[in-house]
Amino acid sequence: MISKQPLPLKIAIATYGHTAALKRGDVPIDGVQPDFVEIKPIIAAFRRMVRDVEFDVCEMAPATYMIAREAGAPFKALPVFIFRRFHHAGLVYRDDAGIREPRDLEGKRAGVRAYSVTTGIWTRGILTNDYGVDNSRITWVVDDEEHVSSLQLPPNVEQARDGKSLVDLMASGYLSAAFTDNAGIGRAGAPADGWQAGGRIKPPEYLEMFPDADRLEAEWYRKTGIYPVHGLITVKDEVLARHPWLGKALYDAFLASKNIYLRQLAAGESVSDKDEHYRAMGRIVGDPLPYGIEANRPSIEAMMNYCHQQGLLKKRYAVDDMFIDVGA
Repeated sequence: MISKQPLPLKIAIATYGHTAALKRGDVPIDGVQPDFVEIKPIIAAFRRMVRDVEFDVCEMAPATYMIAREAGAPFKALPVFIFRRFHHAGLVYRDDAGIREPRDLEGKRAGVRAYSVTTGIWTRGILTNDYGVDNSRITWVVDDEEHVSSLQLPPNVEQARDGKSLVDLMASGYLSAAFTDNAGIGRAGAPADGWQAGGRIKPPEYLEMFPDADRLEAEWYRKTGIYPVHGLITVKDEVLARHPWLGKALYDAFLASKNIYLRQLAAGESVSDKDEHYRAMGRIVGDPLPYGIEANRPSIEAMMNYCHQQGLLKKRYAVDDMFIDVGA
């Protein structure tokens, strides 16, 4: 039973098209008085939640959450996934690295910002499960810390040395491949600062591992039913234990806010910088932001499986081990 007095909750989530109505107060959370805490960039909130359990409700990367949960973190996830994309694009290699197909990555070094970053997990999973790549035979070089500080990384992961960035290591040829954007070196093919300084020659053009990524992603979805999850929502265990109605109330509010956004997308309105991305995703998957366990079971199970394969989770888990059952 929901209390007559609204429950105050400290909530850390970013403002997206599908969370905007919730954060504005246009969509209430039944029985809750929300205190939305603005954290920019939102990734900083992930670490604060993992390390200090600072918020009652917090956005988090899915692998970060699963690793933390296995390590005993006192919070559990709602089946609310606040960013979605595919992952055949974004892994680039030097054209002088002797790489012509995915299995040529074996025996080489590849850069990724952190081993547990979501993009890296999804793409490594695709390489392993769809292209037969032995992930353990690739040396993964990272230049950032993992959100879960207690995580023991596999032996084929090394920290970049001497303060060098992945940009520098890719430019020098120490790395044969790397992820672009927020998982690694920056936009594919973009010159790094200093490449031409002092007469240095700009490195060869970086080539996409999957240049026909759009086609491959659509085919992969039709074959597997997997629509990769990124951010999700976590809730403190102690708050859920005291207020068992809360999980459903939060889920319903996030869903109502999302549905407002979907109507705006369908009407062609401009709401956020991700509008065209989600319209494009919708042409492949239908609902570009599906919530609930059943609608996302293939994706959740794939993420857990990939994390286990890559040494990020010690065992395989059931979906219910990781997610609050809200009956959806």
